[in-house]
Amino acid sequence: MLINLLSFGCLVWTLRDAKLGELREDLATMDWKWVAVAVVADIGIYFLQGLRWSLLLRPVEPVGFWRAVRAIYIGLFANEVLPLRAGEVLRCYLLSIWTSLPFSVSLSSFVIERIFDGIWLSLGLILTLRLIALPRHLRYLADRGGWVLGLFVLGGVLLLGVAMFRRGRKPAEGPIVPPVAGFRGGWRGHFSVLMQDLGLIGHSRYLYLALLLSLPYLLVQTIPVWASFQGYGFDLGLVEAFALMVILRLGSVVPQAPGNLGLFQFLTKEVLEKIFNVVPDQAARFSLVLWGIVTLPLLIGGFIALWIEEADIVDLTRAAEKGAADLRSHN
Repeated sequence: MLINLLSFGCLVWTLRDAKLGELREDLATMDWKWVAVAVVADIGIYFLQGLRWSLLLRPVEPVGFWRAVRAIYIGLFANEVLPLRAGEVLRCYLLSIWTSLPFSVSLSSFVIERIFDGIWLSLGLILTLRLIALPRHLRYLADRGGWVLGLFVLGGVLLLGVAMFRRGRKPAEGPIVPPVAGFRGGWRGHFSVLMQDLGLIGHSRYLYLALLLSLPYLLVQTIPVWASFQGYGFDLGLVEAFALMVILRLGSVVPQAPGNLGLFQFLTKEVLEKIFNVVPDQAARFSLVLWGIVTLPLLIGGFIALWIEEADIVDLTRAAEKGAADLRSHN
């Protein structure tokens, strides 16, 4: 409830001087060819994520590309309509019921994805701070966020390194057994499961391919922002789009309302107004336009994926939460 209130407060503060009556004119004068480019690029981002996920899991279980993409889009749909980013657990759960992949291994692959994203995002933040002169309050937030992100990445890399190089059987030497049974003892049991799962994935060249693919996965996220700039008529280039993308990605780490509503608009307006000198009311209205451009394809794609699976998002989420609870109770 508090998170929703804060997000709502951010949205109200952002739109307080937006002159929303002019939004219809803005939409009428936009270049929709650039909007189409932004939408196609936004869709392509999650196709890249699906390819990365299938590569990451290949040493353990061959997961089809389209199956991974469908799970991702259903998870994204859940993130847009449900609180606390429930879609991340949901997409891992879906793969575990669509394949013979253990739920714990699927969850561990999500941890590895976040480690990879954190590595490249940290480098992106360093580059942004060198290219763009941030105002004091945004630089303070970026510096503090960078430290938190850096510590998370360092811890994740160390954890993954220990799991990869620890002595033990590689996956190729025998069948994969769901690593839930046989572990007891609270957090130590959870840690043992996580280490075993990371070790299953870590002994493969596909891990490095997934790491390399994480770079274009991050960079392509610049294109929807840049194309939206062009469509809206802003004289801003790829550097500015990259900087805004990095700050929005950092902002998405913070717990917030479904669909990132509120903080997304606040950060977009602050960056455009305080860094790139965009007129405040235009910056505020653009924050809504950009949010719509990057959010509506996710909702449509997730709805289509749910329709293909003939599934209900609420039932799936409850089942995923129950599966995660069962996994904890076994440890």
